[in-house]
Amino acid sequence: MRLASFAFVLAVLGSACVDSNPPLPLEAGMRINQSVTIQADTFRLNALDSLENPLILIEGEDLVIDFNNSLLIGSNDRPRPNEFYGLAVLVRNSRNVTIKNARIRGFKVALLAENVEGLHLLDCDFSYNYRQRLKSTRDRENLEDWLSYHDNEQDQWLRYGAAAYLKNCRKALVRGLVVKNGQNGLLMSGCDSSLVYNNTIQFNSGVGIGLYRSSYNRILYNRLDWNVRGYSHGIYARGQDSAGILVYEQSSHNVFAFNSATHSGDGFFLWAGQSTMDTGEGGCNDNLIYGNDFSHAPTNGVEVTFSSNQVIGNRLEDCKYGIWAGYSWQSLFFGNQIKDCGIGIAIEHGQENRILHNLFLRDSIGVQLWERPTQPPDWGYAQLRDVRSRDHTLNHNRFFEVPFPLDVRRTGNLSVTDSNLFRGFQFEGNLLAEPAAELPSYALTDNAVLPASSPLF
Repeated sequence: MRLASFAFVLAVLGSACVDSNPPLPLEAGMRINQSVTIQADTFRLNALDSLENPLILIEGEDLVIDFNNSLLIGSNDRPRPNEFYGLAVLVRNSRNVTIKNARIRGFKVALLAENVEGLHLLDCDFSYNYRQRLKSTRDRENLEDWLSYHDNEQDQWLRYGAAAYLKNCRKALVRGLVVKNGQNGLLMSGCDSSLVYNNTIQFNSGVGIGLYRSSYNRILYNRLDWNVRGYSHGIYARGQDSAGILVYEQSSHNVFAFNSATHSGDGFFLWAGQSTMDTGEGGCNDNLIYGNDFSHAPTNGVEVTFSSNQVIGNRLEDCKYGIWAGYSWQSLFFGNQIKDCGIGIAIEHGQENRILHNLFLRDSIGVQLWERPTQPPDWGYAQLRDVRSRDHTLNHNRFFEVPFPLDVRRTGNLSVTDSNLFRGFQFEGNLLAEPAAELPSYALTDNAVLPASSPLF
């Protein structure tokens, strides 16, 4: 009986302690260095017109900041999204910080985290922040709308704004983030060993999730559809370097699995980086792109260039190129479903790539391999490395109703075994007389090796 009474007293005291720390209202210039709950309300607060001075600063260790579904609205004196300015929340030089249930809109950047280990960003909504006003119209593309993410050594990506920007963060967890009707969703620069899953980043005009010098991360089960610009149906389809997932500059050993990134400029866009282009060293290597849906890209379902990666089990339908893999080397393209694309897999100047167990259905060209007569003189990569098109292997692929299964030019040592299945194709420009459904399977002789400059089909 005494123990029960003592427990009751402790419960009352605990409740009193909680009541003594009521939810706090948001204020401009707020500094948070302990766990708090924010008052559930709408706060209209303008930040300074500079990303150097956040509206709210968070620093410390083992903090939990619960925004309690409060709504923070910035740029109240600017009505247009391309005029939005300021940084809402900065988390810096911290460890084990959890930010949850925040709703932030109307800023150039909703949240920036720098030098944080163990950041948890949970169930936040950073929709309706900055986005550019596009100059392209329905009838005509404007080249000024093209994006460039090639250099981020000085955080140049921030000129395009971001819902969340993580810099030099380790072991971050991002879950339940919603970003719609902005430009860029989640950008990660210099981040490693992070888990990003079950987020919804859609209907933006730039990039869904972007990585720069970020490795050993897992990007899983995210909805990243309709991150696109530079598209007018039936008039132009350019993409302008928008993408569902962007991977640049020495981002390696990442896993991208079970994401949906359809109707984006590129579904998945990987480029080795300027340092690799200058020196021939490094790249965005050993990434696994597995089980994703990158369909309906106006340009490339998957673009992986100047690097070595694994592209396995993805769905790639109705794209200009299912996979564009220029200058890829020792890469694996396995078990992908590539349907109704202009070209299924295109590789210029690649070496030792394996194309295995893929389904090609109703693509105009199945696999295209070639090299150009000359290389750009300012590419250190091309001057310092062997960039001949050579030593590709095609096994166990199925080509159905693909008029030109293979288009091979200036390529040496191509192995196409009789495990491949070709049905319904043209040979030397003439459609075979039999109906496609009744055509017997066709393959080259076992372990056929083609010399350089062999046009095939």
